[in-house]
Amino acid sequence: MTRSRHFDAEQPGAAALDLGPLPEWDLSDLYTGPDAPEIKADLARLEEATASFAADYEGRLADLSPAEMLECIERYQTIDLIAGRLMSYAGLRYYQNTTDAGRAKAMGDLQAKITDMTTPLVFFSLEFNRIPDATYEAVFAAADGPARYKPVFDRMRAMRPHQLSDELEKFLHDNSVVGAAAWNRLFDETTAALTFDVDGETLGLEATLNLLTDHDRTRREAGARALARVFTDNVKLFARIHNTLAKEKAIEDKWRKMPTPQHGRHLSNHVEPEVVQALRDAVVAAYPRLSHRYYRLKARWLGLEKLQVWDRNAPLPQETPRLIGWDEARTTVLDAYAGFDPELAKLAEPFFERGWIDAAVKPGKAPGAFAHPTVTDAHPFVLLNYLGKPRDVMTLAHELGHGVHQRLAAAQGELLASTPLTLAETASVFGEMLTFRALLARTTDPAQRKALLAGKVEDMINTVVRQIAFYDFESRLHAARAEGELTPDDINAIWMTVQHESLGDAFDYMEGYETFWAYIPHFIHSPFYVYAYAFGDGLVNALYAAYEAAPEGFPARYFDLLKAGGSQHHSTLLQPFGLDAADPAFWDKGLSMIEGFIDELEAMEG
Repeated sequence: MTRSRHFDAEQPGAAALDLGPLPEWDLSDLYTGPDAPEIKADLARLEEATASFAADYEGRLADLSPAEMLECIERYQTIDLIAGRLMSYAGLRYYQNTTDAGRAKAMGDLQAKITDMTTPLVFFSLEFNRIPDATYEAVFAAADGPARYKPVFDRMRAMRPHQLSDELEKFLHDNSVVGAAAWNRLFDETTAALTFDVDGETLGLEATLNLLTDHDRTRREAGARALARVFTDNVKLFARIHNTLAKEKAIEDKWRKMPTPQHGRHLSNHVEPEVVQALRDAVVAAYPRLSHRYYRLKARWLGLEKLQVWDRNAPLPQETPRLIGWDEARTTVLDAYAGFDPELAKLAEPFFERGWIDAAVKPGKAPGAFAHPTVTDAHPFVLLNYLGKPRDVMTLAHELGHGVHQRLAAAQGELLASTPLTLAETASVFGEMLTFRALLARTTDPAQRKALLAGKVEDMINTVVRQIAFYDFESRLHAARAEGELTPDDINAIWMTVQHESLGDAFDYMEGYETFWAYIPHFIHSPFYVYAYAFGDGLVNALYAAYEAAPEGFPARYFDLLKAGGSQHHSTLLQPFGLDAADPAFWDKGLSMIEGFIDELEAMEG
């Protein structure tokens, strides 16, 4: 495997940042290039595999013996691997530069080809769900059968009440490339192409959002006002995207007899609606104890009667501004991981050594950060937009947690490796917590300790309070869309109501902030995904408390949880730790950790 290529990071429209050499992806483990002969060969393999699978199994699933069913499932898994490798490569190339017409075309063309090729497979889940319960249980219980895959198909069969006719399901499959996928792509390309004039500098979205954490309040304000101007100029387009996707979802939900817009997400997450409701209610009830209280504290620290939106993520006045170079960020995270267990650091090291991270801010690059698992016979890739802020180090710790989780779960195979969203944020948030605790333990200066604690509280508020507020925003938006088309002002009003509720009375809101819903990709790509962050944070807080109380043997149990992937329900995986997410008191444990940090910050006031 070749080592990653390097270059110096440059913020678009700004002077180069002295962060050291930043890694770029080496995608050759998937394919050596967009014209690689292996791509053409894999497309041919995929076409043949899907056609032969349909010819061999359509109309026969209920009659297969246990051994035949195992072979059928393993052939289906192979098809998943081929298609997943192709789409991962095209998608990762596209996210490196979403404004490159050639990359966009390559991904769109490949997506259309794979959609066409996989249309013959639509029968599989539909017919599988019609297998009688007694036959299904007998086949999956047999010694020579597919017993290990049962969790996957239990989740699939949970969709039986919401399954449409074979003809309609095939239509929806074929239509997907010009439906949600097309609107997703429009959103991605629009946000990546946005430019913001900040005091004469032309910046992209990521670099402009980064100004909201600048030490200079005038720079923060300039960034916020530039964001507001551009979002306001484009709000009609973003409102059209939201209206269309919410209506499309409502239509499909109606046909599928989904009781609520959120229900499909809960089913795919394999989590009970009442568990999510308990989480949501616990967090909303804690708003006054957490975000409202913290932001009143922060206003005092900044010497302000009221905070403005550009102060929400501002560093503290006593925090020493400095850029954290890439090598220091790497050492900080790997040392924290090793402090928990050397194996955790060992699993993370190849990301740095082998071109599995793309770190620099570049024109056209997708904003934000993610860890993409690709396929289980390859490895994950991490995307960052690294600008040297302390939060960027935490983002690195977060995404590496995902990457390590994906590596460990890969042994389950393609069908079982994918982790439901309820547990998908566990390793990422745990990685952040390990890094934060390691930094806190070595910080003796009171001012720096205060800054570090405050930063962690803000991250936890952003992960818990902010994401549940986002969940409420989505819930209200979808409910309002059911009553008719929403104007930009309608959506703005929903956004501001949620902001007032979640942030409290410490804020004034500048004109234009009402449009800040427009750029958030989760609303577009994964409706109702956001509660997974709060779920993960609460779960990790409870896990970390268990680790501190009884560290002996904890890493082994933790690795077992990550290795399980999607092979077990969250209730089963949490049993070895004595935790139960269905217990409303469970969420209060996690929230009390945030409250304890705020207590410590308040004590420093004296």
